[in-house]
Amino acid sequence: MSKPQVFAALALAAALAPPLVSAQTIVGRAAEGEKAAASCIGCHGIVGYQSSFPEVHRVPKISGQNAKYIVASLAAYKKGDRRHPTMRAIAGSMSEQQMADLAAYYEQHGRDSIKTVAETPARQPSAEVAALLTKGACISCHGANFNKPIDPSYPKIGGQFDEYLFVALKSYKVEGNTNVGRAHPVMSAQVKNFSNAELKAMSKYIGSLPSELRTIPQPKFR
Repeated sequence: MSKPQVFAALALAAALAPPLVSAQTIVGRAAEGEKAAASCIGCHGIVGYQSSFPEVHRVPKISGQNAKYIVASLAAYKKGDRRHPTMRAIAGSMSEQQMADLAAYYEQHGRDSIKTVAETPARQPSAEVAALLTKGACISCHGANFNKPIDPSYPKIGGQFDEYLFVALKSYKVEGNTNVGRAHPVMSAQVKNFSNAELKAMSKYIGSLPSELRTIPQPKFR
């Protein structure tokens, strides 16, 4: 990695670093989170389930995702930094404790069936995609094989559904829409350096990798 790329990666990591916690840390309770998950399983508990908004894509795998990232995502929906009517409505009714509980549940959900992903990807990207990933300094935050984030408040993205990754990345470009888009200074600045075709190419490669994420079917609706 060249010096400019190193400096860019360090700057990106510093910008995304979570704030120091001055108040008492909220501890998530997985058992309580399992109860709260009743409002999630209708989408995230059905294998292959697709959303049609803002375009057709499979909803993301969240079992095995980092708890701190799930909390950060829900907080962003509640605040309005992430604009999605359904998710904003769900997150808007949740307290910080409820978010922490739900996140704790999904982080350990199905852990016995989730294998730890090796740090070296078995499938290497093409030269074109490798150049794009280097340009975006993606691995500097999302870590080895895109499953080892440098901080648990960042998501695991390796093996996530590629069409969801594509929709999520494009959403950082959206401005002035009350129902679609994500506001994040670093990610918004990053994705604007890429065409949609380039974002799709990166999403397809990252989505093709082994994953620590799963969609785990529920035995029944509660």
